[in-house]
Amino acid sequence: MGSTLTTTPPRSAPATFSGQSPWIYRPWIDLLVGCGAWSAPLLLLAFYATITYARAWAVAFYFLALLCNYPHFMATVYRAYHTRTEFEKYRIFTVHIALLLALAGVVAHVWYPLLPWIFTLYICWSPWHYTGQNFGLLMMFARRSGLAPSSAERNAIHLSFIASFLLLMLSFHTGSSGDALILSLGLPARVTLPARAVLALFFLGAGGWALVSMSRRSSLLAILAPLTLAVTQFLWFLLPAMIELFSGHEVPQTRYSSGILAVLHSAQYLWITSYYQEREARERGDVHWRFSRYLWTLIAGGIALFIPGPWIASRIFHADFAASFLTFTALVNIHHFILDGALWKLRDSRVAAFLLNTKERVQGSEAQERGALQSAAHWLTSSSPAARGIRIGSVALLLAWATMDQLHFYWSSEADSLPALERAAELNPDDSSVQMRLARAETLAGKRDASLAALRRAASISPETLPLQEAYARGLIEAGREADAYVQYQKILFRWPRNTDALVNYALLAQRQGHGDEAIDSWQRAIAIEPGQANAQMYLAQALDRRGEAQAAARHYRAYLQIVASHRDEHRRETATVIAALVKVADADAAANHQDEAFEGYNAAIQFAEKANDKALRSLALVHLADLEEKRQGMVAAATAYQRALAIDASLSDPVSAGSDWFNYGQFLRRQHQPERLVFASLLRAQELVNSSPGAELATIAEARAESEARLGREAGAVRRSSAAAAKEALGLPVASFSRPRDR
Repeated sequence: MGSTLTTTPPRSAPATFSGQSPWIYRPWIDLLVGCGAWSAPLLLLAFYATITYARAWAVAFYFLALLCNYPHFMATVYRAYHTRTEFEKYRIFTVHIALLLALAGVVAHVWYPLLPWIFTLYICWSPWHYTGQNFGLLMMFARRSGLAPSSAERNAIHLSFIASFLLLMLSFHTGSSGDALILSLGLPARVTLPARAVLALFFLGAGGWALVSMSRRSSLLAILAPLTLAVTQFLWFLLPAMIELFSGHEVPQTRYSSGILAVLHSAQYLWITSYYQEREARERGDVHWRFSRYLWTLIAGGIALFIPGPWIASRIFHADFAASFLTFTALVNIHHFILDGALWKLRDSRVAAFLLNTKERVQGSEAQERGALQSAAHWLTSSSPAARGIRIGSVALLLAWATMDQLHFYWSSEADSLPALERAAELNPDDSSVQMRLARAETLAGKRDASLAALRRAASISPETLPLQEAYARGLIEAGREADAYVQYQKILFRWPRNTDALVNYALLAQRQGHGDEAIDSWQRAIAIEPGQANAQMYLAQALDRRGEAQAAARHYRAYLQIVASHRDEHRRETATVIAALVKVADADAAANHQDEAFEGYNAAIQFAEKANDKALRSLALVHLADLEEKRQGMVAAATAYQRALAIDASLSDPVSAGSDWFNYGQFLRRQHQPERLVFASLLRAQELVNSSPGAELATIAEARAESEARLGREAGAVRRSSAAAAKEALGLPVASFSRPRDR
């Protein structure tokens, strides 16, 4: 029963209680299946199974779809198409809307961006469809039991059910979506949280009032079915939202709308439609109607609705099987929602006569004139040998197809089994999801080339799927093929020019390929699109710094630090980068003669480094602070900073940095007119540390050491022989000796 099911009684068939049993089949099956009394244990089972036996549950659920989910869609098709009367009555739905949805399916196969919109519509419409069915069944049982709900009671229940649906929608659309195929409104939690609380209270208040009001004029037996359906609505809609609110665990839209809830809804749907079809068949004198035959028809028809289409689109037209399957699933569901809403209206005298036990007798539809299509359908269902052979052959073919589909899913679900995934890929090589799992399994098996081939296959199957293109690009980088990755990112940016992650990665590759200007341009584009892109700000700052544009670099270092300060939790592991950025900003302030700002920046870097126990960066910040203090004429503070830095260096295994710091300290000692032998000892220590790394830095240190040695003359030999002691003496110079300039 669809979302548009109404319970206004037709004037020709007043909904009076006939005195017959209010039950459809038997009380236990009506309550269990029709009213959803089994929801609580099955929802608990599903929750437990998805955590403990995830793969087994997925396989079992996929098989269950053949027996329950698919047939329930076919039940609507069967009702709308199996007689000319019904077909013509709902022609706008059976023909025109069906053709429009088929056209949408074709467009989605050639233009992938349409799929998320279609799939989001399906996911969001599903709960509304379930709500409509629960409400319609509640009203049906109430009227079959003779409760005759008043307008106020009916409206209260109806509005409470709508409130439960809106509550779930707010849950779905709070924050960003975790699924690329589902679009979210991104509503802030501070807005949706109180709204959901109000809706929950309204559901309990309005629905509870109506049920209590109805129970006062009836027996427990009469109110039992409506009450059970109200509890079912609570379990289906309010309970997930309450779990999310109180536990903080998000309820994924796809898992909820198309998971166990879909099975419960489908079983409920088959329960009521089988009753209706049997009543209708008996009414028109069909004594041969059997539930088993009806069920087989629905199973075969359900398979035909869902399985052949994606396989044909994939194997013949080389469409991505994963995307094609989701497209067919969404569109068949949407057609079902629309058609079902038109079929199941209790104001329709025919529906009311069968479901409400009204006394009106409904004429059969067999006397209607048959068209060519109807005649062909009638012959196909006849007992002639040819027709029987076609039916048996068609059912056998569909069952074989379904078996192959089940095997494909079973093998593809074994994410760590390379042989199983290879078999799944053999059945359908144009399945991007299988190729992605195969790539992962190949990587775990150490087959890098095979893994990359699977990633390339997945990317070629669905060129409009960004995650697949990015996965292939990352695979190329991991394989050391950065030039090919550079080209791949060029292709990605051609399709998605505003994708900031792609712009950032492309710039990194461009830089490594020697295209520095191109890298800077790409980072600048990323920042223009998303100023909060921390990585782009940092990489651009570093690139500008290397080009000697210190002030321009500092602007982006500052932007990076502001982003980190606003989103601390997201950047907890970037402490070293933050400290380095603080030092760079302070350097720029010092160069611009903003000494107070530079002083604060260096001290902030030192404090961060101390908290993070990053000795190397603390030493770096201290040396830069020492240089600033010397410019500010704070010689004691400068000497203290140098000595603290060198003490830290002694505990590190970075001789080049330590050598650089000793060189800077030696130059500082010379400028402060400290004894030349201590200057020479410092420079000698610097050269010893850097000797293992030839280059410009070593040459500069050696030149300064030679000049100091020349100034020192014969005394240099004695210093050389006791260089360690002399260096220790230089490091231990009392800060008081720097309070005023000294003569050598």
